[in-house]
Formats: sequence, structure tokens, C-alpha cells
Amino acid sequence: MNHMIDTQKLKSQITEKEWQLRLDLAATYRLIAMYGWDDLIYTHVSLRIPGPEHHFLINPYGLMFDEITASSLVKIDLNGDAVIDTPYEVNPAGFTIHSAIHSAREDAQCVLHLHTNDGVAVSIQKEGLLPISQTSMLIHPHIAYHDYEGLALDHSEKERLVADIGNKNLFILRNHGTLSVGQTCGIAFMGIYFLETACSAQIRVQSAGSINLPSKQAIKTTKDQSIGMLDLARDRLAWPALLRKVERESPDYKN
Repeated sequence: MNHMIDTQKLKSQITEKEWQLRLDLAATYRLIAMYGWDDLIYTHVSLRIPGPEHHFLINPYGLMFDEITASSLVKIDLNGDAVIDTPYEVNPAGFTIHSAIHSAREDAQCVLHLHTNDGVAVSIQKEGLLPISQTSMLIHPHIAYHDYEGLALDHSEKERLVADIGNKNLFILRNHGTLSVGQTCGIAFMGIYFLETACSAQIRVQSAGSINLPSKQAIKTTKDQSIGMLDLARDRLAWPALLRKVERESPDYKN
């Protein structure tokens, strides 16, 4: 698949703000590929465009994450219909999950969903993510869970998914994968980075043998220290550094 997008024509149809959002989202896709978190053409990151229309950007179905550019992103409405002409399709399962959260959470501007090996492995475990590493203890209070119901094609699941996520910013979809939301791509990316790092540590230590459990007091202290951690724009330093990494290694994301 090698569709050509007229970038200049697209820019004439959108605002400068939307173009900047497209750049951030395309960079997010490239970073996911760099960290090895992509799943061929599957999983999704979406970003809401400010305004009453509830339009949002999502990946073109059929492109690998290291191929996605700012201009190739698909702009759709809450019915899943393209707002601007595009040669690309949208993954219907991605639409179900992302449109549900975008429509219910004004603060969830970016919704990032993965199917990594370690994230899926933890999602299958009955107790989910355990508070056994510093990273997992920091994010443990911010995680919600949603039981698996099959491929996310039934729109009636939206209501249950939204009820389960509540006001949390990190989500483990049972038997499925991980999810992070944030006001920006940077915040959502840092959230998924912490969650995936914690999942990987758990799977590695479980395969290695006995676990040194932290004390209940240490878990409580770390929980208290985590309050507001994901809401304090912690992307102000890490996100610009990550954008510099994309600029060095995959600069064509700006096309």
C-alpha cells in the first residue's frame, strides 16, 4: 500500500493547530515502532481535535507504524466516517474503543492502545499488575481493568468500557492489552511507557524465580507519592527529548 497524500492540499483544509497535533500523533506512532511495541498494522493511537465536533485522528489501517506520517492520519467523526477525503480505511475495532473514551472523557485527548507480549501476558494474569517494582507501585493506583468480551466490534460494549475506566488514566484490557489516556500525546505516551515497563519487569521476575515483595508501608508511601504523577505534565522534559529522537531517526514522520 503506497498511497500518495497531497500534504499542501491537506494543510489548506485544516488549521495550524491540527497540523501540530498531526505531527505529535505521527511522532507517537514512530516512537511505538522504535520501542518495539507495535503489532504489525494493529492497535491504535488516536488524538482528539479540539472543538464541538468531537473529530479525532487515528492511524490509516494497513500502514505499519514506522510508515505513518502526519498527512496520512485519518480524521474521523464519532460515527467512524472520514471527515476529509482519504484513500485509507479505519480499523473498526479501534474505532469502537477510541470513540467510546473520547466521547466520555473530555480530558482524554489522546488514547493509546497496545498489544505487547508483556502487556498481554499481565492482562491474562488473574491479579493483573502487581505492586512489586518501583514503577508498578507508582502507577498501581491509577490502573483500571475491563473484562474481555471478544473483538471490540459490538458498540454496546462502549458503555461498559467507559464505566470500567472511570477517571483512571491507565487501563488493562483483560486478555487483550494495555491502554493509556492523557491530555497530550506526551502524557499518554509516558503513561504507557511506565505501564509497559512495569509489565515487562513483572514477567521477567516471574520467569526468574522468587520475588522480593516490598513492605506494605513502602507500597503505601509510593502510592501517596504517586498522587498527581500522571497529571503534572511530566512530558515537559521527556516528550521533547523523545521528539528529538524521532527527528534524528525517523524525520519523514513530518510528511
